[in-house]
Amino acid sequence: MTISLQQLKYFIEVAKIGSINQAAEILYITQPSLSKSIKDIEIEVGLPLLQRSSKGISLTAEGTEFLGYARQVVEQSDLLEARWLDKKPSRKLCAISTQHYAFAVNAFVNMVKKTESQGIDEYEYTLREARTYEIIEDVKALRSELGILYKNSYNANVIDKILKENRLTFHSLFLAEPHIFVSSTNPLADRQFVSLEDLEKFPRLSYEQGEHNSFYFSEEILSTVYAKKDIKVGDRATIFNLMIGLNGYTISTGIVSQDLNGDNIVAIPLAVDDNIEIGWISLNDFQLTRQAELYIKELEEIVHPFDIRESKKNIDD
Repeated sequence: MTISLQQLKYFIEVAKIGSINQAAEILYITQPSLSKSIKDIEIEVGLPLLQRSSKGISLTAEGTEFLGYARQVVEQSDLLEARWLDKKPSRKLCAISTQHYAFAVNAFVNMVKKTESQGIDEYEYTLREARTYEIIEDVKALRSELGILYKNSYNANVIDKILKENRLTFHSLFLAEPHIFVSSTNPLADRQFVSLEDLEKFPRLSYEQGEHNSFYFSEEILSTVYAKKDIKVGDRATIFNLMIGLNGYTISTGIVSQDLNGDNIVAIPLAVDDNIEIGWISLNDFQLTRQAELYIKELEEIVHPFDIRESKKNIDD
């Protein structure tokens, strides 16, 4: 196959940007030259790798697979040049979309620190805290390499169906018992566990999902249960402020980040017959970059102690 390393770099940039015109500007080459280079790759492999429309370009199924291999080749070339030719490695790229989880941010921080400890001082990382539908769209369009979201008994069938339709795979990280997050000054803060009845007089806080505001896309379990006091918010900072300012609560996994939130927020088990399965999604058979793989490793280290499957396994053993 006579596809050059430069052509692979061009293809990766076009896939990232989603526009040949914009990619040409970034790469400092003419649009016709870039179009010809991409077309030559498609002729060489004998398959259409891009879908072209008035709205831009997107990857075909074959294009997604080709992109994974192209990234591997370029990464290996960078490693070879850095090791044997004393050349500076290229700027490292990684994008992640996630529901609003503090542990996802902690893992990202750890990943960046590990990257820098390995001598990589140039990178372009993106961490998007997004709505559920947006996470799926980001990973589908490869704006993000992976996305983090949850499933439970209520939404699993719908989420699995959507993922399958978009050629996405759900990789389970851990299974958690439901908890509520409240302020350390909340009257419930010292309780060993709480029931839904205990929560009735407190404002329920949840993340709004925009135009795709289906119960199946909610980031919190029990979203169909009626709450007399219900507040929708758009970001984690606001939800934590409202926990403190209004004695509100939200339902989540129980993993509290003291590094990010200090001692202001506490987690209390919620007495309901349900579980929360957190996982990461990616395109089928897509080869993740080393940065994304490192991020998953950091995630696993953080959430492992909270996986109730591990607790059950230890009891059985």
